[in-house]
Amino acid sequence: MNCIRIAGRAVGPDHPPLVLAEIGINHEGDFEKARRMIDDAHAAGCECVKFQAHVIADEMVPNDVVPGNASESIWQIMERCALTEDEDARLKEYAESKGMIYLSTPFSRAAADRLERLGVAAYKIGSGECNNYPLIEHIARFGKPVILSTGMNDLASIARAVEILRRHQVPFALMHCTSMYPTPYDKVRLGALADLQHAFPDAVIGLSDHSLSNYPCLGAVALGASLLERHFTSDKSWPGPDIEISMDPSDLRELIAGSRAIFLARGGKKGILAEEQPTIDFAYACVVAIRDIAAGEELSGDNIWVKRPGTGEIKAVDYPSLLGRKAAAAITMNEQLTWGKISHG
Repeated sequence: MNCIRIAGRAVGPDHPPLVLAEIGINHEGDFEKARRMIDDAHAAGCECVKFQAHVIADEMVPNDVVPGNASESIWQIMERCALTEDEDARLKEYAESKGMIYLSTPFSRAAADRLERLGVAAYKIGSGECNNYPLIEHIARFGKPVILSTGMNDLASIARAVEILRRHQVPFALMHCTSMYPTPYDKVRLGALADLQHAFPDAVIGLSDHSLSNYPCLGAVALGASLLERHFTSDKSWPGPDIEISMDPSDLRELIAGSRAIFLARGGKKGILAEEQPTIDFAYACVVAIRDIAAGEELSGDNIWVKRPGTGEIKAVDYPSLLGRKAAAAITMNEQLTWGKISHG
């Protein structure tokens, strides 16, 4: 089975899903808010926090484009929310001091270089950069695992990015994503997970979700997702364009617990478990006498039937084969029948 390792954590179908708490820019440029979100994610049992690395001058030209989930231009948002390299370094050190994995999404070549200087264990590439092949090529040269979100891209454009990662022999994961904020449930399209796994059988598959609940992520685990990502905030009353689609510590705790439960529950085959035997002992039905039966008497629905517990020798499945046969010995009412008391003649 496919597996990648991020800071020693195995990620793949044979391992519990890795939940990425996407802090992103929910700190609004406030370093202390960012630290608090690390604390709260850690307290919720989260293994991994993810930020965004923005070097604005290398990322975009000045513009007045307003994202659909905001009321100001993307330039103004990033100018306010971008952290310095020193702040990124301190947050990475702080998260790792708690035993957590620190990840960040670079939105430019300069941001990728910054993260490489910081020594990140892996790279998360956002959906907007899925077809930014020059940037993917640049990141792939670092030789570290890549988690690639695929919103706003079809299989053909994803394939070009995957070809770059394969050429550089980079372990990679593909995250299905719908780039709508928030994403209506009927636009989540969990069926795309199977499309990605079929088209890219060497990829670890996950879901980066922008809906308003944990439901799609939990459903994705049942369908084989090994990575789950949702935006995260300590307080849903804080300002910020991504707050509406963010989970809080309670949601995060539930996502971690639920995803692990579903991981343990998925798979397997239909059959009888040895551990079901105690239940079998009382729940199965066996053939019993429903009145006293004399030796030589013919067995019929008037003197035998099936009742619990399941500890008798002759189970309900054999009831039809007994009808018309004779008792080889006397059988008392409520006695479980045995083959030794059944005539073979």
